[in-house]
Amino acid sequence: MANRGPSYGLSREVQEKIDQKYDPDLEQKLVDWIVAQCGGNLERPQPGKQNFQNWLMDGTVSGYPSAVCMVWLVCHFNFIKLINSLYPRGKEPIKKIPETQMAFKQMEKISQFLQAAEAYGVTTTDIFQTVDLWEGKDMAAVQRTLMALGSVAVTKDDGHYRGDRDWFHRKAQGYRREFTEEQLRQGQSLIGLQMGSNRGASQAGMTGYGMHRQIM
Repeated sequence: MANRGPSYGLSREVQEKIDQKYDPDLEQKLVDWIVAQCGGNLERPQPGKQNFQNWLMDGTVSGYPSAVCMVWLVCHFNFIKLINSLYPRGKEPIKKIPETQMAFKQMEKISQFLQAAEAYGVTTTDIFQTVDLWEGKDMAAVQRTLMALGSVAVTKDDGHYRGDRDWFHRKAQGYRREFTEEQLRQGQSLIGLQMGSNRGASQAGMTGYGMHRQIM
């Protein structure tokens, strides 16, 4: 994980405002969900934004993978185990999770998670940036993405969600109406009447294009 020096001046003020958006209570709720979703072999982190960031990035599970999480024997990246657990066995979006300390590989895994989350149904506006998690720049944005992911999982109701369903609200579903062919034909007739009729109309008395108009 990247190590950053202290912020000074305006950048420090901006970072402090961002940090104020972080919700410690929501942190515990998200930890509860991730532990429930990925299986009981995940150790809970100590409370605190820094600990939550480290836990998402470097959470390690030893032993055999759980039936729910479907991960490798030893693997890092709790956030990747989370997105994989929302898919059926063999359909996980991120197939391999190698243990690595290489910075660019870890950042690549964050990008893969974000792509998988968006493909799962999280809207683009709810997706955090890689540096938000990697450097801890905006952990509130990370919380927002995880909340959106949980809401989509509850809404899908496809049997892969684990945990209390009251932790997340269901997303609004579009109401699709089905019409019979007869109803569609009636609708076309109605639109035609609303537009008026050209019966009995002619071009008598109209001046042709390009010709001079006679004024009586």
